[in-house]
Amino acid sequence: MKAETFLPNDYTPAEDEPFMNERQTEYFRRKLLAWKTDLLDETERTIEGLQGAARNIPDIADRASEETDRALELRTRDRQRKLIAKIDAALRRIDEGEYGYCEVTGDPISLKRLDARPIATMSLEAQERHERREKVHRDD
Repeated sequence: MKAETFLPNDYTPAEDEPFMNERQTEYFRRKLLAWKTDLLDETERTIEGLQGAARNIPDIADRASEETDRALELRTRDRQRKLIAKIDAALRRIDEGEYGYCEVTGDPISLKRLDARPIATMSLEAQERHERREKVHRDD
């Protein structure tokens, strides 16, 4: 078990320090874990809400509205479940020493991009190329 890295509360990764040093990886690990905890808490509240909402509503319009709301909530939770899987994959990449590097080019992903989207697996340039290729194939 490795020793925990001390990070001040106001620490932000900087371009002038070695890329994916111990402080940066710990910063992103904590950011990912906090995001995952928030998503799991929301999921728990949703489950409790759905269990409490299972009631008989006599008015057909009210029932349809509630069912629509419930379907939307379930779709949102499904997207969050997929997001949690991406967070878990990012945490694995941190453990394996691969986090922060583009899966296409192997180049470092910018710290600004990782801070904004810590589950990013491609550099901005590789992501843009990927999206352009997808658009071309979609338009066929």
